[in-house]
Formats: sequence, structure tokens, C-alpha cells
Amino acid sequence: TLDEGLSNAVHVMFKRLYDDGLIYRAERLINWSPSMQSGLSDAEVKHKDVDGELVSMRYGDGDASIVVATTRVETMLGDTAVAVHPDDERYTHLVGTEIELPLTGRKIPIIADTHVDPTFGTGAVKVTPAHDPNDFEIGQRHGLPMPTILDGQGRVAHTGTQFDGLDRFEARVAVREALRDQGRIVAEKRPYLHSVGHSERSGEPIEPRLSLQWFVKVESLAKAAGDAVRSGQVAISPPEADKRYFDWVDNLHDWCISRQLWWGHRIPVWYGPNGEQVCLGPGEEAPAGWRQDEDVLDTWFSAGMWPYSTFGWPEQTQDLAKFYPTSVLMTGYDILFFWVVRMMMFGGYAMDGEPPFRTIALHGMV
Repeated sequence: TLDEGLSNAVHVMFKRLYDDGLIYRAERLINWSPSMQSGLSDAEVKHKDVDGELVSMRYGDGDASIVVATTRVETMLGDTAVAVHPDDERYTHLVGTEIELPLTGRKIPIIADTHVDPTFGTGAVKVTPAHDPNDFEIGQRHGLPMPTILDGQGRVAHTGTQFDGLDRFEARVAVREALRDQGRIVAEKRPYLHSVGHSERSGEPIEPRLSLQWFVKVESLAKAAGDAVRSGQVAISPPEADKRYFDWVDNLHDWCISRQLWWGHRIPVWYGPNGEQVCLGPGEEAPAGWRQDEDVLDTWFSAGMWPYSTFGWPEQTQDLAKFYPTSVLMTGYDILFFWVVRMMMFGGYAMDGEPPFRTIALHGMV
């Protein structure tokens, strides 16, 4: 997919999606790989049950104190609120007040949000918008600050505390012990079995991290990919795999397509000296002095175009007319989300609603 013709197709596809408002750049919470120092898509994250710890700690003092629990103590350095359910009478008198965040010297508000489950734990949760997906949504709803307190290598940074420079796992121990020295550790549960996302490539625990990245807006693309199977236009074999397919396409988040790597198709967007931004198609030239975005595209972006880019698209070639759509895609079940869904979304979009194949045959793995 790095051949000249296919690279041109990738460039054309990006430009079309961009012009149609289906590609955008934004600060969002992404899956971050500290060892690769790059963002990952949801499909590149494998969740595993691990033996961790659940630590309950007290913020504030006396009647104005509140207890929260977390499996990642180090992230408390980036807390910007404590949230409780609006109907939880235990905390009604505290909503709207501020409480001191231990170890930082900062004051943070106590807010009410319906996302909080009052029956879980103490019914109060710490809110770290830049390092937790649910907290990010709470932060957006309440206009909370979103400080990033881990750098690209997974080290504590920019907190102004003695923990700056520590690796995230070293900081987990150091912060917990510092809280213990202050008498703020209320309870500890070890081992605590919980699900943790790991990088499919490097094997390390991923870090949810607020980052400026490029995304594909997938809602309409994913709906079309789902409808093609529901209508019988495309059949999945064995049919039991339908449920896995729908579970994925019906709940797909916007796809993070930018990667901070050295190798790949470079994003065809240029920035001007005053913050201007333009997406250029093949053969178009940026004004003098403008710089191109340094990120490259997720490899599955170009792979998703395989059924038609290999036949000469965007040119209307004889091969494309004869062999698109193909009859059968035969592939391992493990690649259903990585590749098959991408091909279904992009094929329907680029080829006037025509899915890339009639049958998806998923076989076992040896």
C-alpha cells in the first residue's frame, strides 16, 4: 500500500473524507502507547483481567472530607473535581463546595453528575478528565480543566510536585505512600481483579491520554456497514459471527487515524504561519513557508481501501469495473475489526454505496 498508485489513492481518499467533514482534528482522549509514543485506535487495544489494587483515600478533612477509590492512585495528581450523584443525600451539602486535593495544594470542586453510581464504593468518584474516558465526558459537561499529568513516555510531568519525572508505575507506589504518611489511605484491596487495556503491538498497558489527533467521524460509515449485513447484501459466514460484527459497528467510536511514527502515509494537511490549515489533494502545492503535518496515517486506513485501490481507483479502470465488488473475502476471524470493518466502511463510501464483497468467510486460526 506504499506503492505510488496506492499512495495516490490514500491521498485522494483522505481529501474526500476531509472535504465531506468526515475527517477532523481535535483534542480527544485516546489510547496512548508510552513505549511507541504514539496513539492507537480502539481496535489495537486488547483488554486483559489483571491483579491490581483498589485504594480508597480521603480528600479534605473532618465533616468536609470525602472518600474516593481508584486503581490508579498516581492520576489523582490530575484530578480537577470529585463527582457524586445529584440524588445522593449523603453529599448534598457538599455539592458546590471546594475541597483540597492532597499533595498538590490545589482546590477542586465537588460536582453532581448522573454518571456516578451511588451504590458503587462510597458513591463519590475522583474526576481526572485528561486520563480517563468517563472522566473526560464529565469534564466536558461541567467545563472542568483538563491538565495532562503524564508525558509521552508515561512519566509524571507538569504537576509541580516531587513526583514529576517518575514513571507512572513508580509514581503509583510513591503517591500511595505519601498519602499513607498523611493518614489519607482509608482502605486497600489487593489483589483487585479488573480489566486493563493493553497495546496489541507492544503488549504494555495503554494510557488514556488527552491528545491532539486526527479522527474519522464514523457514525454514517459504520451505519452503512451494518445495514449492508442486516439487509442481506453482504453475508457473514459462519452466521454466528454476525453478533460480533454488529457489537462492533453499532458501538464504534470515532477512529483515531494519526500516528506519531516515522513510516507511513503522511497526513496531507499543511499549516500556515498564522495558524491557517489546508488539506491538499494530489498535485496541489502548499504556499511557500507552510509546513506539513508530521503525523502519518494508521496502517488500517490504507488497508481499508484494498478492495478498490488495488484495481486502480480513483481511476475508473477495466479491472475495477470487472472485479469490484469481489465475491468472497476469506480471512481469519481475528481481523474482523481491524480490517473487514474498515473495508466495509470505506468501500461503501468510495464506491457509491456498493460494499466490497458479497460474502465474508471467517476461518479458524492455526
